[in-house]
Amino acid sequence: MALDTNELTIIGMKIGIVCYPTFGGSGVVATELGKALASNGHEIHFITYSQPARLDFFSENLYYHEVAVAQYPLFDFSPYESALASKLVDVVRFEKLDLLHVHYAIPHASVAYLAKQILASYGIHIPVVTTLHGTDITLVGKDKSFSPVVTFSINQSDGVTTVSENLRQQTLDSFEITRDVRVIPNFIDFSRFHNKSREHFKRAIAPENERIIIHTSNFRKVKNTQDVIRIFEKVNQVIPSKLLMVGDGPERRNAEELARQLGVSQDVRFLGKQDAIEEILSVSDLFLMPSSSESFGLAALEAMACQVPVVSSNADGLPELNIHGVSGFLSNVGDVDDMAKHAIHVLEDCNRLKAFKDAAFARAKEFDITRILPLYESYYEEVIEKVKKG
Repeated sequence: MALDTNELTIIGMKIGIVCYPTFGGSGVVATELGKALASNGHEIHFITYSQPARLDFFSENLYYHEVAVAQYPLFDFSPYESALASKLVDVVRFEKLDLLHVHYAIPHASVAYLAKQILASYGIHIPVVTTLHGTDITLVGKDKSFSPVVTFSINQSDGVTTVSENLRQQTLDSFEITRDVRVIPNFIDFSRFHNKSREHFKRAIAPENERIIIHTSNFRKVKNTQDVIRIFEKVNQVIPSKLLMVGDGPERRNAEELARQLGVSQDVRFLGKQDAIEEILSVSDLFLMPSSSESFGLAALEAMACQVPVVSSNADGLPELNIHGVSGFLSNVGDVDDMAKHAIHVLEDCNRLKAFKDAAFARAKEFDITRILPLYESYYEEVIEKVKKG
């Protein structure tokens, strides 16, 4: 998707950002967006139960408000939603926020609606933008126990965005949505990705100059981590390679056992969760993403920003990012043989690999945060003006 934006001059806004503070895609996007907005002169208030993982620095425009949840024997489950709603009311009132941007529909969109109604009783009409990230629609949101609340919360938001056109269409197909849904894709902050020489690191991983293949995820079933091992085993038979498995989760043990069964465990390293993923990506030659579902593929975009081509499935929003035959290749979900064939094609020739690396980097530049940030700023301004006019 080619993106083009006009230059905008927007007076600094006070924005509250609600997200999950973990390494997951929605939390990463929300945090990086907030940091970029702060750097652009806006006052950003993060409101969540712990400091977001990527909120690794503070500036005069960045604030963090912790949601404290009281523990009472009466409750089997702590009432986080009520505590978050109360915190939102408090922060909006006393920090005089202009807008709330909530990431991930459950429970943040419904909590924002509750906070909005409470604030109205104080004569405060706060606009709410909800960004849908993927599983809040494709998996959790479709559950009958959540679906009515998700539908209502989306329709009651003053602005709604999705991270891909595919997710927008899934949202419209799965729920009775009565309002406009805007596509604003995920982005990359290239200031984090410095392509410095790390030959010493590369030699430590691949002392015989083997190709380095990488996969990063939260190791859930939807990521098909065992397929990563199967693809690697086929590639390794043709091209001497090493595989880096970055992340952790319920499927890690199964992936480790499969690597032993296939006789490739000596060439596979499980590195666990890593903060500075760009350090590892920078020495890699190919990124594997055989997921059953990906609303966008943020991990693939980070790889491409480090000049790493991608062999992925064609699930959901991935074809909007990974251009077949250009930045990498797409295969049907579960087609391990086809993915291995594409991987070998990319890796077997040095000149071809260089061409794919350059094309992957060029594609990633289309999602530079400097191109995407104005889209959010413009949308915020549009929503604020709409609420003001009633």
